[in-house]
Amino acid sequence: MSIAIDFIFHMDTYLNAIVENYGYLVYLLLFAVVFCETGFVITPFLPGDSIIFACGTLAALGKINIFVLFVIFISAAISGDAVNYLLGKHFGVAILKRFGGRFLKQKNIDNAHLFFDKYGGTAVFLARFIPIIRTFVPFVAGMSKMKYRKFGFYNIFGGIVWVSLFVMTGFYFGNIPLIKQHFSATILAIIVISLLPVFVKYLIEKLKR
Repeated sequence: MSIAIDFIFHMDTYLNAIVENYGYLVYLLLFAVVFCETGFVITPFLPGDSIIFACGTLAALGKINIFVLFVIFISAAISGDAVNYLLGKHFGVAILKRFGGRFLKQKNIDNAHLFFDKYGGTAVFLARFIPIIRTFVPFVAGMSKMKYRKFGFYNIFGGIVWVSLFVMTGFYFGNIPLIKQHFSATILAIIVISLLPVFVKYLIEKLKR
């Protein structure tokens, strides 16, 4: 766990080393991280937002091709959500019985259900910007038998907007001296801001009770 935390907060250093040592293989790693975070309900802890932002900063330095980044991340985000949807649709109940409680927290599933019930198809788009929730919403959409055509529209639209936002933010702002000197704090801020909607929702429910 400590290694994973260290990787998240020093992602620029690690990615730099990976690019220098493994070259084009880094794109395979990046695809795998985003695909797994969005595609499997047991891996919501992977750092989607922060790794896309960090790659944007490296692209600004010319160490990674920004156009390849867009292709890699968008395809990983869209295909990951599609796989998650299909898993929920065809094996949702079986997966919950098999992994529920150990790898899947019922609270996360319930929150995703509430989020999906409240926003409907739009939830697939909005969930892109909320860590943990974005991993569970496609799964819940599949279990709810949402029509794939409708799901696919929000999936593709959300994937493009999510990736574009974080890649371009990293590209244009990630190498500003102040941000570069406090990169760990910036990554922490991204995580906190991403989790803010979940915290506000929890706080409102707590106050209501």
